[in-house]
Amino acid sequence: KKKTVSFSSMPNDRKINSTAACISLMLEGCELKKVRSNSRMYSRFFVLDADMRSVRWEPSKKDSEKAKIEIKSVKEVRVGKKTPVLRSNGLSDQFPDECAFSIIYGDNYESLDLVASSADVVSAWVMGLRYLVSYGKHSPEAPGTGHPSLRTSWISSVFDLADLEKSGRIPVSRAVQLIKALNPGMKTSTIELKFKELQKASERPGTEVACDLFVEAYCELCTRPEIFFLLVQFSSNKEYLGVKDLLMFLEVEQGMEGVTEEKCLEIVSKYEPSKEGREKGYLAIDGFTRYLLSADCSIFDPQHRKVCQDMAQPLSHYYISSAHSACLLEDNFWGRSDISGYISALGLGCRSIELVLWDGPEGEPVVYTSPSAASCVPFRAVVGLIDQHAFTASAYPLILCLVVRCSAPQQRLAAQCLRKTLGEKLYLEPPNPVASYLPSPEELKGRILIKGKKLPPTCEDSEGEVSDEEEGWELARRLGQEDREAPEGGGLRRVRLSRELSELVSLCQAVPFQDFESSRRGQRYWEMCSFSEVEAGRFANECPAELVSYNKRFLSRIYPSPMRIDASNMNPQDFWKCGCQMVAMNYQTPGLMMDLNAGWFRQNGACGYVLRPAIMREEVSYFSANAKDSLPGVSAQLLHLKVISGQNLPKPKGSGAKGEVVEPYVCAEIHGIPADCAEHRTKTALQSGDNPIFDESLEFQINLPELAVLRFVVLDDDYIGDEFIAQYTIPFECLQPGYRHVPLQSLAGEPLPHATLFVHVAITDRRGGGKGHRRGLAGRRGRRVREYTSTKATGIKAIDEVFRTATQPLREATDLRENVQNALVSFKELCGLTPAANMKQCILTVSTWLLHSDSAPSVTLNLAEQYPPMEAQGPIPDLLRKVLTAYETMIQTSRTLIESADAVYGKLIQAQQAGMDFHKELHRIETKEGLRGRKLQKALESFAWNITVLKGQADLLKHAKAEALDNLWQIHNAGQSCGIGRNGSASPEPSRLQAPLEPIPE
Repeated sequence: KKKTVSFSSMPNDRKINSTAACISLMLEGCELKKVRSNSRMYSRFFVLDADMRSVRWEPSKKDSEKAKIEIKSVKEVRVGKKTPVLRSNGLSDQFPDECAFSIIYGDNYESLDLVASSADVVSAWVMGLRYLVSYGKHSPEAPGTGHPSLRTSWISSVFDLADLEKSGRIPVSRAVQLIKALNPGMKTSTIELKFKELQKASERPGTEVACDLFVEAYCELCTRPEIFFLLVQFSSNKEYLGVKDLLMFLEVEQGMEGVTEEKCLEIVSKYEPSKEGREKGYLAIDGFTRYLLSADCSIFDPQHRKVCQDMAQPLSHYYISSAHSACLLEDNFWGRSDISGYISALGLGCRSIELVLWDGPEGEPVVYTSPSAASCVPFRAVVGLIDQHAFTASAYPLILCLVVRCSAPQQRLAAQCLRKTLGEKLYLEPPNPVASYLPSPEELKGRILIKGKKLPPTCEDSEGEVSDEEEGWELARRLGQEDREAPEGGGLRRVRLSRELSELVSLCQAVPFQDFESSRRGQRYWEMCSFSEVEAGRFANECPAELVSYNKRFLSRIYPSPMRIDASNMNPQDFWKCGCQMVAMNYQTPGLMMDLNAGWFRQNGACGYVLRPAIMREEVSYFSANAKDSLPGVSAQLLHLKVISGQNLPKPKGSGAKGEVVEPYVCAEIHGIPADCAEHRTKTALQSGDNPIFDESLEFQINLPELAVLRFVVLDDDYIGDEFIAQYTIPFECLQPGYRHVPLQSLAGEPLPHATLFVHVAITDRRGGGKGHRRGLAGRRGRRVREYTSTKATGIKAIDEVFRTATQPLREATDLRENVQNALVSFKELCGLTPAANMKQCILTVSTWLLHSDSAPSVTLNLAEQYPPMEAQGPIPDLLRKVLTAYETMIQTSRTLIESADAVYGKLIQAQQAGMDFHKELHRIETKEGLRGRKLQKALESFAWNITVLKGQADLLKHAKAEALDNLWQIHNAGQSCGIGRNGSASPEPSRLQAPLEPIPE
């Protein structure tokens, strides 16, 4: 757990829900720790003067006039460890980031660095100071007086509507229902208790409440301090966001692109409850809270709610949502077959369903997977159901995996039933013998494929013998139907197969797996193998690269171990990391594994198909599923996750604890390749009611973002019996940056009404990586020797000479990218921002310093130039000089990158293409060079590594150039909007600054 500072904290019952409350706390004063430049800390009592013009502290060796800061001299208030003093190594572990803040003041931009006892105290001081800095020049009225706010007027109007008798009072019961209607999810008991408290405090007991008491109760119950703090940060006008403020919030903090004032007005009219606010284009705290809770502000990227991936790749290039025993509602052994299980699985986008056919008592085949003969379902009924529901959730192909355990006559009936019921949907065209890969999901839209055994071409009878599959025999043993003994000396069982059923199999012909070498030489693209969980797990551990390579051309299906008689699930990530397309899950069993499966398949419009990472699809690529570090040519990223608060958290379902209070904590888990798997937890929120504040920052390194999944789990620390409260699972690629609410779900994946987590998400590059997640974000700086990615020797002279030509371009590409990254991080740190900040935020921060000073030095951005210089007229303070120097370094390194990228990129691609020219001749060259066994394997691995590195590094350079151009565009845009730009024309489009690099072919 994180260390906290142990000195007097803000009382727990004190809720900061307005600027007035913040200023009230500052006027009373409180103890803070003052941090000196030598990293020593001293406790001091800080207080705001009664005239609200300066902050003082005592005791102090200075005279009282010097131990103070005038509000008008404050340039900026920073939250967190954002100054060199607070970032120094001596202090970094002594207190959490959220307990620190700094006041930048005076013409020399000095910093007063402070540490508070809790994040709440920091919020109150920062909110109050920012308010006073913004309005100090206008001598604001004392807090709590003057004209009623937008919010007060709106709540009063709601009260008036409920005051049917127009007596100025309404019954408490009606007031409770009114607040509950305005705030769904809030407990009735919480609202009733608040009215009792306020009635007692104001000595006005009774069954009715007046308007002022109703307004007070609403404000105390329905103001979320963390959202109010956010609103004040962006508000330029007291306690609401104007259109320009909202636009700034959406662009700068939420990472939205192309936001217009019209769009902001739409948001105001949709979410602002007060009529006056809607008319004036103001978003007050209630409207802002509603917006942040809405689907428009979801953590899940709306682009992924519909099919958004390329669906024209071969079928083997996709993960396919697959069910094992879809018809079961309970466990494998005691379960009962129920037809609704198929509807449920198909409704969730499942695209592969297993059907085990048995001889039925009435001469026609049945499907059942439990030991009770009474639980069987006629095959005819199942097929009818599949026909009805096959394409309700997804238009892409459905694969029926037939495991035949019935006699030949009943197989014929099954085949007739499939042809008659499914008709045109059934895909019966023979495979194209000249193709090398399966058709795409797009080509197979609306079709149903049958996966099963096929009679050999030499068999001309109406039925014949084929090798049997292992799957399904565990149940046969329990049913007492295992009359076919395994052949002597091991080997595969043989079963009879009818021609009619054999003819239904086209693109998914089941064949037994021998070894990878045999498959490479002899397996045809329409043939596929099924592996037990144990066998596939052994391959994943012992020869992951060969399994990845196998899955580039062929489909593989992984089924659960027969030992899982409780219908528990295997971890699908163990097999997805090796490229296995169909991992059969027990859909009826909730829990972590099913959460991962359900979350994973949401990312492409929940259509049941997800395109595998490029590194797993390219014909020549190096990928080790068990890598413990970053992958060659893949941009590793950092996920900065701040868990702020929880809302309306329910009690654990099976908890035996008395009372309604939970003591929750949040676990954030990353699931992906082994190098990415990690888990961090927040501290426990003690006695926090239903809306705990966590305010804790977590960080994860993601080496293969395309395969990573983030899972939030909320657990109860004070549990008896059951600790699980809620969960939500989301693919990394679907995360939206900024302030977001996480819609929590139950263990079974059902939405929990009004239960959410409020979080902040930022994604940046890890050092040495490329562009941050679709945003112009830069990486974290660390002092280390620069690492260069290099090629590996194959042992074949001609090939090694080609790859050797890329040594210098590889170094140049790394230098170009990392020089820009280092310059960016230095500039951001001097601006008091995190590495996750974007360029627009940096320019706006600098302009804020200049605008908050009467004697501001004259600093301008010359927007007439493509690479705008930041120019100062006259003397400037030391901090500002450092900022200008860092800006100049960033502009120069960006310019070098933009102007040199094309040439370096060309050399890398030239070396990659020259290497690929050898690929077709590789086997001939191997033989000529006499490479065998381990040496041959090493040569092939090094060749794939080199091709992957060259393509990957060229790709990263292309992204770095695009990011540098985007930064220039942001500088132009921000310079114009904040008033420090001169000679500016319309902001240049990023694409017009320089022609983009050609895309790299797969």
